[in-house]
Amino acid sequence: MQIIEDVLKILEEEVIPAEGCTEPIAIAYTAAKAREILDDEIQKVIIKVSGNMIKNVKSVVVPNSGGMVGIITSAVMGIIAGDSKKDLMVISDITPQHMQEVKKFIDKKEIIIEHIDTDIKLYVNIYLYSKEQCSCVEIKHMHTNLTRIEKNKEVILDRPCNDMDFNSPLENRAKLSIELIYNLAKEINIKRVQPLFEKVIELNSKIAQEGLSGNYGVNIGKIIRDNINKGIYGDDARNRAASFASAGSDARMSGCALPVMTTSGSGNQGMTSSLALIEYANFLNIEKEKLMRALFFSHLCTVHIKTNVGRLSAYCGVICSAAAVAGALAFLNDENFEVIAHSIGNTLGDVSGIICDGAKSSCAMKIATTIYAAFDSYMIAAQGKFLHGGDGIIAHDIEETLKNIGELSRDGMNITDKVIIDIMNKNK
Repeated sequence: MQIIEDVLKILEEEVIPAEGCTEPIAIAYTAAKAREILDDEIQKVIIKVSGNMIKNVKSVVVPNSGGMVGIITSAVMGIIAGDSKKDLMVISDITPQHMQEVKKFIDKKEIIIEHIDTDIKLYVNIYLYSKEQCSCVEIKHMHTNLTRIEKNKEVILDRPCNDMDFNSPLENRAKLSIELIYNLAKEINIKRVQPLFEKVIELNSKIAQEGLSGNYGVNIGKIIRDNINKGIYGDDARNRAASFASAGSDARMSGCALPVMTTSGSGNQGMTSSLALIEYANFLNIEKEKLMRALFFSHLCTVHIKTNVGRLSAYCGVICSAAAVAGALAFLNDENFEVIAHSIGNTLGDVSGIICDGAKSSCAMKIATTIYAAFDSYMIAAQGKFLHGGDGIIAHDIEETLKNIGELSRDGMNITDKVIIDIMNKNK
C-alpha cells in the first residue's frame, strides 16, 4: 500500500541519529558547510540566529567540547573540525587537539552573534570572511535544511520553502492520524521497521545507562533509581520508566558524546518516545515484536502531534512524546482505539502548561514529570475515565484536540516564547 511507503518515508526523515542537542549541532552543521565553501583563512564570523535558537543553545553543553556551551562554541567547532556530510553527527570526530584550536580561534578571531527578529523558529545564517573571500550558508525550519548558499556573493544554492509551513521540505504529514497510526502499528510487516527500531533501542538505551551510572546535570534519572533501591520509591514499571527516560536526557544535556536517535528534530523527544516503553517492556517481559510495534506507534504519534506544534516552540516538546507514550502503553496492553485516544488526550489535558525555556538540565526533569503523567493518563483511560470534549483545550475528537494543541502552542504561546527569550537574554 502506498500509505505504508509514505509513512516509512516520514520515519526515515524524522527518526535519525544525532550527537548532542540538535540546536547547537545545527549551528555547527551550518558553520561546517560555510567553511567547506571558503578555501581561505577565516578572519571574521557573523552568526545570525532566531530567538528560539538562542534559547536552545545558551545553556546546553556541546559534546566533545570539554564542558563548553553556547552559539560561538558550536559554530567554531563546526568551522575547525566539522564534517557536514555527517549531518547531525557533524562534530562527532572532534578531538582534544581540535578543541585547542577552537579556543585559539575564539580568542583571536572576530565573532559576532546577531539575534534576527523572525517568525521562523529555527533559523541560522552564518557568514565567514577571509581577507578576500566570503561565504554564506542559511538553514530554515529543519536542522539540516539548507535554503541558501553563497560564495563571494555568488548564489550556489537558492532553495525556497514555505515559511508558513516548517514541514514544507518533507513528505506530507497531513495524511497522518492517530487512528491510521494505530492500525498500521497492528498490521505492518515488522521487518520493514525492525532495523530502525533496533537502532533506537540500542543507541537510546546506551545513553540512558550512561545517565544512570554517571554524574550528569541534576541526575534526576539516577536519583529516582537510587531511591527505588532505598525503598523510598516503589520498584515498579512507572518509576523505572521515568528513571530510564530521564537518565538519557541527564547525560545528553550535559554534553555526553553518545549519539541518540532523535524524533521530530529532538533527541529529548526521541528518548521520551522510546526509553519509557523499552524499560516498561523489559520490566514486564513483553516480547520484542510487540515493543517494536509500540515504538512505531509512539514515534509516529510524536511526529503527528509535533507537526501541529511546530519544530521549536514555548510548548515543551516532550509533552508531545509523553502523550504518544500514553497511547503506546495502551497499545502494549491490547486496549482498543478509544482507550488509546483517551490516554493521549488525558496527557495533553494534564501537562500542556509546561514551557520550553531552552535545552538544559531541567529537560530531564520535564521528561520524568511527563512520563509519570503518561502512566496516570493511560491508567485513568483504562478504567473508562477521561477528560471530556469541551473541558478546556480537550475536544470531542482526538484530532481536534491535536489541532487545539497546535493553536495553543503556535498562537497562544507566541508571546510566552518572546518573554522567555527576553528573560534568558537578561540572565546571561
